Amino acid sequence: MSLKSQVESGIKDAMRAKEADKLRALRAIKSLILLEETKAGGTGGELSADDELKLLTKAAKQRRESADIYRTQGREDLLAVEEAELAIIEEFLPKQLTEDEVKARLQEIIARVGASAPSDMGKVMGVATKELAGQADGRVVSTLVKSLLA
Repeated sequence: MSLKSQVESGIKDAMRAKEADKLRALRAIKSLILLEETKAGGTGGELSADDELKLLTKAAKQRRESADIYRTQGREDLLAVEEAELAIIEEFLPKQLTEDEVKARLQEIIARVGASAPSDMGKVMGVATKELAGQADGRVVSTLVKSLLA
């Protein structure tokens, strides 16, 4: 089942259950999917699983950044909305790896690529971003790669 059909089904369920937060988050996801499908230069058809993952990752990142801003400003009302939407979006994302799991995967990648110095960070990050897409935050990966190659 594609992400679009999962979201549409979720919207119907949320409407029946009168879950306003879930409905708002699912409608936002559906809007992003529709925009991506109809953007200039797009295929006009279904999104690939990779495109869907990128879309959800971007939406989750936006919610996290907004939540951080609202937290620092003391806007608990807006913070609650962002965190609720983030929780719904994360249901569609693959399970996030712990820092230890990311570190282990990065050590495997470093060994496979043959990286040994900080100058090899680009090679490692290229492979790591593809393999860990949607499973780990890019900032965490970057920080760990720097510490492992130092």
